[in-house]
Amino acid sequence: MSEETIFDYYYGMESELFSFIKIPKLLLFDPKFSDLSLGAVMLYGLLLDRMGLSTRRGWRDEEGKVYIRYKIKDIECDLNLSEKQPPSI
Repeated sequence: MSEETIFDYYYGMESELFSFIKIPKLLLFDPKFSDLSLGAVMLYGLLLDRMGLSTRRGWRDEEGKVYIRYKIKDIECDLNLSEKQPPSI
């Protein structure tokens, strides 16, 4: 049996202690993206987050484009997926 998780209120600047994944509102509200699953939207947010990391590390190709290193197994873990469970993205 799992323990109950209790989320308390945050006071003042306590919410600033967390990091966040940014997701463009466009992916949620623009009708041309209405067919995207929430899993696909979350993956896009994770990829954008990795883009920032790649930029800070200076990972650019010969054309100056930033590239991302993100193993499939890490994506599965971060999205709580497994090879046995097909993704909904």
